[in-house]
Order: sequence, then C-alpha cells, then structure tokens
Amino acid sequence: MVKTNALARMVPIFVAVAFSAPARGEDKTESTRPQYEFEDIVVPAATRDEETLKEFSLQAADHYLEQGALGWSRKKKCVTCHTTGTYLRMRPALTHRLGKPNGEIRDLFLSSYKRLKSMDASERMGSVSPTQAAYVAAGLVEWDKHVTGRLSAEAIAALELLFECQSEEGSWGNQRCWPPLESSAYHGTTVALMAAAAAPEWLESVDQKTKARMEKGKRYLLHPGPPHDYGRLLLLWTATRIPDLLADRGEREKLIEMIFNHQRPDGGWSIRTFARPEEWGDGSRAAKLREEREFKAPPSDGHMTGLAILVLREAGIGADDKRIQKGTRWLLANQRVSGRWWTRSLNKDSWHFITYSGTLYPLIALEKCGLLADKKKL
Repeated sequence: MVKTNALARMVPIFVAVAFSAPARGEDKTESTRPQYEFEDIVVPAATRDEETLKEFSLQAADHYLEQGALGWSRKKKCVTCHTTGTYLRMRPALTHRLGKPNGEIRDLFLSSYKRLKSMDASERMGSVSPTQAAYVAAGLVEWDKHVTGRLSAEAIAALELLFECQSEEGSWGNQRCWPPLESSAYHGTTVALMAAAAAPEWLESVDQKTKARMEKGKRYLLHPGPPHDYGRLLLLWTATRIPDLLADRGEREKLIEMIFNHQRPDGGWSIRTFARPEEWGDGSRAAKLREEREFKAPPSDGHMTGLAILVLREAGIGADDKRIQKGTRWLLANQRVSGRWWTRSLNKDSWHFITYSGTLYPLIALEKCGLLADKKKL
C-alpha cells in the first residue's frame, strides 16, 4: 500500500520539472503560474507540452492529488467541484490502495455543511449552493462507506440538508458557467442522487416525503433528459448505482454503445466530442471551443478516458473487453511527469483544473480494471 505521508520526498518532481513553451496561436494565453500554490505547496502549471512519464507512477498521481486538494483547501477554503469536491467524492474508493484520505479535507466539508446549514433557505437555493450541498453529502457518505464502514451523524445531517436543497422540479441547481462540472443542474442532480444511493440503509429508513423527493429527482434525469452525450454518460453512471432508474436494458445498451462510439482511434476518449460547443453550460464557451486548432479532431484526454472506462466497468463491461484494454493502454502511456493526465479546460487556457478529475478518474478506472493491484504492470 502506498502511504500518502511517504510521498514527501517526491516534492522535487513538482518544483524542478521544465516545461516546453506554449504552442503558437490560440495557446499563447496558457498560464505559467502554478496550478495550485499555498506556502510550501507548489504544483506547476498544467500544460499540453508537459513530458510524459516513461512508466506509470501511482505515487506521482497520488502526490499530485494530495497536493492539489490541500493547496486549494488551504488557500480557497471551499468545496469546489473541480478539486476538493472531486477528491472527497472519489478518493475514498482508493483507501485500500492509497491509505485513508486526508482528514483535513473532510474537516473542510464539515465546515461547508455548517455554512450551508446556517444560510437562509432562499439563499441556499441560489448560485452553486445546491450542487455544493450534493458534493458535501457525497464526500461525507463516501468517506464513511470506505473509511469507517458506518454512516456517521454528520453524513446523515448532510443527506438531510441535501434534500432541503432540491428544487420543485426535482433538480439540484447550479450555475451554467463552468463546464463540465459547474455548468448544469443535470450534473448536480446526478451527484446528489448518487450520494443518496451510497447510503442505502439511510435511504430505506427515511420518511415518505424524502422518498418522494428521491423519485422526483430520478424523473428529472429522464424528463427532460440529458442535455448532451456527456449528460447521457452521467445518466448511465447514476443508473449503475440506482438500477431502477433505467429498468429497460435496451436503454442501457444504447448508452453503452454511445460511449464506445466516442472512443478515439488511439484508444482514449475526448471530452470535446461529448457535446457541441453551444451545449456546454450557457453556450458562452462556443466561440473559444470552435477556434481551437484541434476542434475537428480533438485528442484524447485523461478526464474523459478515465470517466468513460470507470462508467463502462460499473455498467458491466468486462476488463478483458478489447476496447477497454485499448483505453487502459492509453492511460498507462499518457501520464505526465507531475503525476496527472492532461485535459484541456473547456473554459479558458489558464488553470486547467479539469486535470484534477482527469487524474482521479484514471486511477479509479485502472483500479476497476485490476491494474493498480498488478505490480508487474506498474
């Protein structure tokens, strides 16, 4: 097992790596400032030109994730979808492989819960607060599921607050400004319902009002339905945790086939093929996306490749499927020296915070394919 506190000696990777100059043209705006920075934490800028590792390194990926989460938490002190939210929602599932997640991030979630709870009800329903409540509940529940083995009073309180943040139409609201993670109520609703599904004993014990709210959320995902193929993938992912969401096996098979149809020739997946530029968020990124040099043939990226594989595995596709194996080979061959996988932001060429989920998703995907346990393949 790789212990997080044993990785301190790897810090030079983050401070001594040289990066190539940004590509000409549309990438001149790429930031050279650290992606995460606070006191002694310095995670260099994420760039497309960062060198790849000669061999896959679980330690480097783990170090990047820990430093990123701590750097954001200590500097920003907030639960955000792209970093701390993703960390506590996903990282607990790797407890048996990497050790217990950082308790400092859990403390941040508890503070965020208290802040949300203290807000006026109408204020709590605005901006990104409903989706933030979904991430807080998801993170605390996943911690209990994988770390303590029992649902805590704090997680139960977060779940109760979660359903107080549900809209009348059944969704968990979000701003439509930062795709893909902070861009739609649809995405926020999948996070919320998966959080509740991760606590089945609690869900069985709740009153009829809460059960009705759960059903309302499920209906929202189906009607009006996903806004794009990325949303359809999220629908399938949610259905792997809530089987009756898609009772029709034919619908499940269509979604699985849709995901495979997006696979790139090199074996990976690109987030940019999962929606038209106008369909991301409020559509304000469309011009930027259409002007990208690789618009017509976007390259594979870590976020989408990791997410596609982990969802397909949870949907029942075997690790021995040749398409899955082609995808994992892409992951093992494309990790960067910082430990992360490159994913270009849909929003602006500065921070590329999507490389964070673009690193956690690949690790979960490799774990679900049995590759993190096979030392010979590391």
